Amino acid sequence: MAQAPRPSFPARLNVSSTPAGPSFAKPRSTAAASAQVVRPPVSSTPAMASAAVRARMVQKLAAQGIADARVLQALGTVERHGFVDSALVNQAYEDTSLPIGLGQTISKPSVVARMVELLLGAPALVGKPQDKLGRVLDIGTGCGYQAAVLSHVASEVYSIERLRGLHEKARANLRPFRLSTVHLLFGDGRLGYPKGAPYAGIVAAAGGEDIPATWIEQLAVGGRIVAPMQSANGGQALVVIDKNARGTERRMLEPVHFVPLKSGIA
Repeated sequence: MAQAPRPSFPARLNVSSTPAGPSFAKPRSTAAASAQVVRPPVSSTPAMASAAVRARMVQKLAAQGIADARVLQALGTVERHGFVDSALVNQAYEDTSLPIGLGQTISKPSVVARMVELLLGAPALVGKPQDKLGRVLDIGTGCGYQAAVLSHVASEVYSIERLRGLHEKARANLRPFRLSTVHLLFGDGRLGYPKGAPYAGIVAAAGGEDIPATWIEQLAVGGRIVAPMQSANGGQALVVIDKNARGTERRMLEPVHFVPLKSGIA
């Protein structure tokens, strides 16, 4: 897969037109980024900071059917309590979505785990249970939690957010760690980010009536899209789209509930 230049952290899209490439920086090695434990800069109680709390959450995820060791390790490493408001810290490791402002939420740990595990099932990784994904596009940065999780299972993450307030929140959560493999973008997620394409995986935290054609165009052959989409009954369901040399294959999976996928920035 061709390697596109890597923008510095964080990157910002030119919102007035087609995005111009952001500035460039020399990245760290993938191994160093993978080994880094994400510790968001918030004060926390000893209980919340304890790896044992996350370990219990991971045990529950495994009991619910999450089997990929890469996913369980990532969820057990990233401190979810650092991505929620201080008043909600005691709920951080419960399997529930929590408000993060501007009418948005941080997804349930089980939903994040499920979507990341599906992403790691991309055709290009079949038979390679120890390998990382290549470059991933994360649609809907929110507070930055999913981007942090993805940084442990992908060699590079481009994460785009259309709401400026959430983009800034994610920057505040992640910037101190200088994760050279995570690039935050402010812009319209429906357009994807062509300068980073092709992507080994695309994952979205918002759903529309269909999957934007731009995402499929920016997906590499052998890559996979995992996203919510409107189902026949008017609700939402997870959809998996695999791209091969002949075209794409699509599967509709279980019902889910995500915020609507919207155009533009705000």
